[in-house]
Amino acid sequence: MSDDAADPLKLIALDADDLAVMSAHLQDAVLKVADIVWLPADKRFALAARRFDWEGAPRGQYRRRLTAIHFDRVLAVRSTGIDKQLPDRVLSLLAIAFSGSEGPEGDVTLHFSDGAAIRLTVECVEAQMKDLGPVWEALAKPEHPDGP
Repeated sequence: MSDDAADPLKLIALDADDLAVMSAHLQDAVLKVADIVWLPADKRFALAARRFDWEGAPRGQYRRRLTAIHFDRVLAVRSTGIDKQLPDRVLSLLAIAFSGSEGPEGDVTLHFSDGAAIRLTVECVEAQMKDLGPVWEALAKPEHPDGP
């Protein structure tokens, strides 16, 4: 029997709606500060994360997989609550959101637990996400307390 959830996922985001789909797949991904790279000469921001495999969760398969994410056409990067001097600090990604005006330019914000965030000023939304390598068992499914 085929396990569709084990198939690598590859997504491209070219607008806010695409980015919302990507964000849903990356919710609860974990990464270290050292896994984040900003290449200003290339206008590229990239990171490697261990995403929770939400596709398998409905079948009781709690797994993680290594995923690469990059944003192109990035003009500036700002962060809050992230200390680059602590490269082994683990960050938990909660969501990715786009805010902009009438044109394609705007800000992509990566929201992490404990109020940490990275804001990318972009010419337009242009992002890719690709699963890499093997899938491994996760100890549990991430849970979120109910909001107010």
